[in-house]
Amino acid sequence: MFLNPWSVALCLLSLAALFLVGIAGRTALSVLRYWDPASDGPRQIRLENETWLSSTLVQYALGFQILSLVLFTSAADNFSQVISGAMCATGALTANPFGLPALYLKLVGAFFYGFWIVLHYLDISSERYPLLKTKYIFLVCLLPLLIVDAITQTLYIANLKPDIITSCCAVVFGEGGGSDGNLLGIVPQDKVLIAFYCLAALLATCGHFLFRKLMMPLLLVNGVLWLCFIGLSFVAITTVFSSYVYAMPYHHCPFCILKPEYGYIGFLMYGTMLPAGFFGIASALVCLIPGRLGLDNVIGRFQKSAVLLSSIMLMLFVTIVSYHYVIYRFLGGER
Repeated sequence: MFLNPWSVALCLLSLAALFLVGIAGRTALSVLRYWDPASDGPRQIRLENETWLSSTLVQYALGFQILSLVLFTSAADNFSQVISGAMCATGALTANPFGLPALYLKLVGAFFYGFWIVLHYLDISSERYPLLKTKYIFLVCLLPLLIVDAITQTLYIANLKPDIITSCCAVVFGEGGGSDGNLLGIVPQDKVLIAFYCLAALLATCGHFLFRKLMMPLLLVNGVLWLCFIGLSFVAITTVFSSYVYAMPYHHCPFCILKPEYGYIGFLMYGTMLPAGFFGIASALVCLIPGRLGLDNVIGRFQKSAVLLSSIMLMLFVTIVSYHYVIYRFLGGER
């Protein structure tokens, strides 16, 4: 499957990211060893010049890695056209043991990569670059994740065989034992809906108070709530909302909603939910910067913007996922 255009694009993207971050890793080690803001020697001047270039390269490399999550999901959907039994990305991702781990790594990695970009933004907002060492330590920690991501992705593509018989989403997420069970287990849909809307309302309330006045304890609580909401949203989309998009009560799949026949509505759902969660969590994580390093005003402005963005995207996300559910119920459809 390596000759597939999607595979080529994914491999090139991973190689480019590894190459750029690898180059920056060399600069990171020099910064951790020799960086001295009080010095004006040749080595310090050379390091200052290098950090600008390497930080810019890393910013683009990690941005590409975040985009690779979208590319990987689209590629899996494309692979399903040549794999026996697969009807969508679900079948392609479960065709071998590396598909789902590769997806999870990219999903979790997107949050880490995004937070490095946030640290970089905060760092260059001050002429003293107070977060330079912190962001390069973080970058060194990200290298293993990038490598594991690339290896898992390569193993997934290498083990994809068109003659492998896999299961479609109707089987993977289908009924189990005559109940509404699926890959996530037997999940009571009414309770999922109640928890989903209650948590969304709680997050909107937290966002309202935080936008009026930033309070560290509430920011931290808000970050934890966002973490829970992301997990709950995946469950709610799979077990409840997706079936209303398909207008098929027993079809539960978190990937078919990405297809053109459903207007790519899945991209709108995930494209609002994941950035909303990221900004909600990031606004809490920056509270943990030790001593704030003279960045109080910059961090405060970022938190206000992040809280506002997460609240707006939360409203968009809830509106989008609820649209078919409300229309179906309003028109009197039956489950």
